[in-house]
This record gives sequence, structure tokens and C-alpha cells, in this order.
Amino acid sequence: MIVNPAQRGKGPMCALRFSLGPALLMLAGACLAAPQRSDELLAALTAARSRGCAAQPGAQARLRPVAQLDEVAQHMARRASPAEAAKRAGYRSTRIFVMSMSGHVTPAGVARTMADKYCKALTDPGLTDMGSHREGESYWLVLASPFTPPPQSAAASVAGQVLMLTNDARGQSRNCGNRFFGTSPPLRPNPLLDRAAAAHAREMAQHSYMEHKGRDGSGPADRVTRTGYRWRSVGENIASGQTTAEQVVQQWLRSPDHCANLMSPSFVEMGLAYAVNANSDAGIYWVQQLGRPR
Repeated sequence: MIVNPAQRGKGPMCALRFSLGPALLMLAGACLAAPQRSDELLAALTAARSRGCAAQPGAQARLRPVAQLDEVAQHMARRASPAEAAKRAGYRSTRIFVMSMSGHVTPAGVARTMADKYCKALTDPGLTDMGSHREGESYWLVLASPFTPPPQSAAASVAGQVLMLTNDARGQSRNCGNRFFGTSPPLRPNPLLDRAAAAHAREMAQHSYMEHKGRDGSGPADRVTRTGYRWRSVGENIASGQTTAEQVVQQWLRSPDHCANLMSPSFVEMGLAYAVNANSDAGIYWVQQLGRPR
């Protein structure tokens, strides 16, 4: 089993496959002052953001002032790390950018520096939340992408999107690492595989961990069997941190072992589930259950 480390703004993933037979094949996978918001700084950054800079086009997504990010900036002024500051403020993000400046700095000067030195962050359409803090001639600026997982009420729709994206991928030949896969027939949904996926996603979210092995020692094959699914082969992809169907499928495709599971013609059915726990390490956990019935 291989667990890929999280990339910036992307959750980790893991893939596992079992085949019925004599062998089992495992594939990797202090007290603060009230926040000080500068409307002048927001206006300056918004104008610079919409104009664009360097080779980056302007971003149409407007910056949204967020009080929790003002608090993050205050904590950072007291030398907290970005991660520690966000945790203290109770703000969860998928990506975060921080910058500090000192000297005779004005809001217009902060915007110019962002355009000159940090244009990519300034014009990133995903960085929509903003916070800042000023002490004398020093500024601390925070831009972030908020953690916005899909609601549980959208589970069926999200599962349908993952299935569609997975089948689109299977319809195109590709290399998964050093393995070549031709096109594979589309998968069809299976409610028993959905059930197995949901049980493991809930457990990972509840206990804030990401492994194929359940807390009771069960593996993917055990969980699938418990649902009554009679299988010839079973595979599992897991991931955490991604907030859309597109993100999670793209991350699986970028990982050779997850990609191999997703592309394998050995599987003909799929189940999909995610579970959200804002207090967990990753916030959201995904399970894609793959199978071929007997």
C-alpha cells in the first residue's frame, strides 16, 4: 500500500485492489484586539486584481473580507505560523497565501507590491477570502480559498459526477505511471458498493485518519462482503481534502496506482461516498469502491 503525501491545496490519497484467488494484490494508493479592516486596502487590492499583472489576466472573482482572516493576520503579527494562526482563528482553507510588509507602507503600496512580486496569488481566482492587520507602518495580508465541501444532501449528485468523470477517463487510453491502459468499458453504479464506501468514509472522517484498514481491522474486501456484494474482484481508491468531484478524480488520475485502479477493465461497477468532519485533519474524506460481481 502506498500513501501519497498531500500536495499544496490537495489532499492525500491511497489506492488498494484485491483479486479473488490464491493471492491478494495490494496496489498503492492571547487576547487580540478587535480586527481592523481597511476598506482602502480592499479597494486597492480589488482594483489591482481586476487589472491583472505580469502575464496573468485580471481575476473577476472579487475579494471577500473575512473577520476570521483578520484574526489570522493578527496572530501572525505575533509570530504564529500560518497553520497555527488559522487553527486559532477557527478558519479552514484549502489554500492560503500570507505576506507581511514594513516601512512607510500604504494600502496602494501593498497592492503595488502584490502586483509586482506576488501577481500569481493576487490574480488567483480561487483565493477569494481576505484578511489583514496593520500595526503602525507594518501590514499583514492573508488571502485564502475557503474550505467549502459539498453538503451531504448533494451526495447522489456528486457520486454521479464522479462516475461520469471516471467513465470519461476510462474512455481514453492513458499511461498510469509506467503502465499503459487502453480504453475500458464504462462503470455502472452499484448501491452495495456505495454502502461499503460510505461506511469507510464516515469512519475515516469521524476518527480523522486515512487508511484502507478499518479500525476493526477490516479491509476493502471485508467491507464489501458485509454489504452482501458477491465479488470476483474489488478495488478501492481513497482521498482526503478535495472538495469537488473534479478535484478528486483528477488527483486519482495523477497518481499511478489510483489511476490503474480507475482504468482497470477488471472492474465493471462503482460506489462512491464522501464524509465531512470540519474538526478532522483533512475535513473531508472520499472512498471510491470498485468491483466486479461473480
